[in-house]
Amino acid sequence: MRLQFDTERLLLRPFEPQDADVVQRLAGEYAVASTTLSLPHPYPDGAADTWIAFRSDAAKHGHGYTFAIVVRSERRLIGCVSLNLASEHRRAELGYWLGSAFWGKGYATEAASRVIRFGFEELNLNRIWGAAMTRNPASSAVLRKSGMRHEGIMKQHIRKWDRFEDVEYFGMTKSDFTQSSSSLET
Repeated sequence: MRLQFDTERLLLRPFEPQDADVVQRLAGEYAVASTTLSLPHPYPDGAADTWIAFRSDAAKHGHGYTFAIVVRSERRLIGCVSLNLASEHRRAELGYWLGSAFWGKGYATEAASRVIRFGFEELNLNRIWGAAMTRNPASSAVLRKSGMRHEGIMKQHIRKWDRFEDVEYFGMTKSDFTQSSSSLET
């Protein structure tokens, strides 16, 4: 299975050990970490190396696929997009983050859309879903622009740094994807 993709402006590729310093710097930004469930702040030394190895192992075993988002023209790593699989149910959670300097340029939507296509066309998933804290409307916009439909809000569903957060959920089925792809072709 090919695990590298080009989009209009981006290269999506597996993370490499030499990406660890950039991951630590970008993912460790307070603004980035504060609206993602699993990113710590400050980002501990060595944690990016461990994370890269873990995500590589997950891909080898078919549990999930994590891609470095690289601006092709600059060969610059700017963030991450992933699918975390629940294989038994043929579904996956879409996740992503970008360094704050790269927000508002459409990169997350471009990367998410390509990974969604990979999930449905190559992994034969039935459903892909994503979630965003309600205080992060830009992340919800990425999910909508990627073709997902709003499915609801769960009040105080997660705890981030001792604060309970409301979370919006979005989803798309394979038939939704097929219908939206067909309408784009006509």
